[in-house]
Amino acid sequence: MDWVEVRGNSVEVAVEAALAELGLSSRDEANIEIVEEPSRGFLGMGSREALVRVSAKPKTEKRQRRRKRGNGRDRGGDGRSDKRGGQKSGDRQQSGGNRQQGGGRGGNRSGQRSGQSGGRERTQRKPAEKNTETAVGQGRSPRQEQRKPRAKERTMDEATTPEVEIDAEGQAAVVAEFLNGLLDSFGLDGDVSTSVDDDLIIADVAGEQTEALIGPKGSIMQSVGELTRTVVQRKTHRRARLRLDVGGYQERRREALRIYTSRLAEQVLDDGGEIMLEPMNPADRKTVHDAVVDIEGVSSFSEGEEPNRSVVIALAPGVEPRLAGEAGESADTDTDADADADESDESADSADEGTEAAGDSDDE
Repeated sequence: MDWVEVRGNSVEVAVEAALAELGLSSRDEANIEIVEEPSRGFLGMGSREALVRVSAKPKTEKRQRRRKRGNGRDRGGDGRSDKRGGQKSGDRQQSGGNRQQGGGRGGNRSGQRSGQSGGRERTQRKPAEKNTETAVGQGRSPRQEQRKPRAKERTMDEATTPEVEIDAEGQAAVVAEFLNGLLDSFGLDGDVSTSVDDDLIIADVAGEQTEALIGPKGSIMQSVGELTRTVVQRKTHRRARLRLDVGGYQERRREALRIYTSRLAEQVLDDGGEIMLEPMNPADRKTVHDAVVDIEGVSSFSEGEEPNRSVVIALAPGVEPRLAGEAGESADTDTDADADADESDESADSADEGTEAAGDSDDE
């Protein structure tokens, strides 16, 4: 097998799986090529795994390395063998001479061994020290060579890219670029249009397939708006005011909230008291407050903490409920009617008394 392509959640996972499939124990034995970088996507959509192509390095390279190492060892070994050979031959001659001279074997052998061992320790220590020094140097130099250019690149980038303050028009261009890239990553067909109204960036995404960016009660659209605002602020180093609408949802939502608010306000004007609406996001709460301002006799305020903050609609200070006033007027009307009835009864009684008196006078 020459090479394999493996996917994984990250480049590291894909590389490890490819090495295991090729039967390789480390990355030094393989050529690694990153074909595709991983992508997280947005809200679980559009994610993409990493793709790597891994192949085993040719064995000729390993043989050359081994040969080089072997040659180095052979050189050291040759030197040692020469020394050992010289020592042995000299020792033999000395031993022969000693034998002729009648010297003891034990003393000669112990002297020879001590001399040989001393020579070996000296010849072994020097290459070991050199190897450790070269190994340490080789281990540190690639990292230092990699770190130094990065530091230079950062300083060059910082020097060549001075901070420039971008106005709302420039931020609107960043908004359009980000939203178009978002649509492309999701594979959605849509058109992005932006405008600026007193430092407020108004972005509108239109298209038949853009409903996937709205979500239940506009939750996904709200998240997209917050993400877009964060991206713009990081790129421009300036606070951004953004109002995002997808497929006309915000306009339809605002109109429905205005109608709903007017009905609740009429109910409060009639019955009095307070009415608390369901928790809303800041944009919807602002729509309700703006609608209440246009209705005379009612006021509104917010209670609670995010994300459970709600709008409360109540009577304005000094305003009485309509039904309470009408009930008072009807009670006054009933009192006047009762008084008139009592007066008519009293006049009728007096008339009856006058008639009886006239009859008595006639009888007399």
